[in-house]
Amino acid sequence: QVQLVESGGGSVQAGVSLRLSCAVSGYISPTAGTCVGWFRQVPGKEREEVAATRIGGWGGTYYSDAALGRFVISQVNAGNTVDLQMGSLKPEDTGMYYCAAGAGSWRSCLSSLSSEAEYWGKGTQVTVSS
Repeated sequence: QVQLVESGGGSVQAGVSLRLSCAVSGYISPTAGTCVGWFRQVPGKEREEVAATRIGGWGGTYYSDAALGRFVISQVNAGNTVDLQMGSLKPEDTGMYYCAAGAGSWRSCLSSLSSEAEYWGKGTQVTVSS
């Protein structure tokens, strides 16, 4: 069983940075690791992947095209927390950000979580104004 609790959302101006944190308890797969990632959802649109990381296994970080170069996902406290450092925020980054977790596999964590995430947090709202 895995529990995820997000924190760090808020309302900010475009161009600033914001850090989200996901407190992770419990692990799924000691061999291929546990994938933990961040997803964004805007009302009326499908949830989209942002970034993911593998805790344990062979490690690795994974980014969507929109996040690459601006966001950094990292494991803190030996994987007990997964942070998403968001830089140069844009109004289109606005949305509810959810932390997700699932068993690691040979696939990238971003790909596997997009279709097979087993656990979800309750989300934290990020609003970026221009």
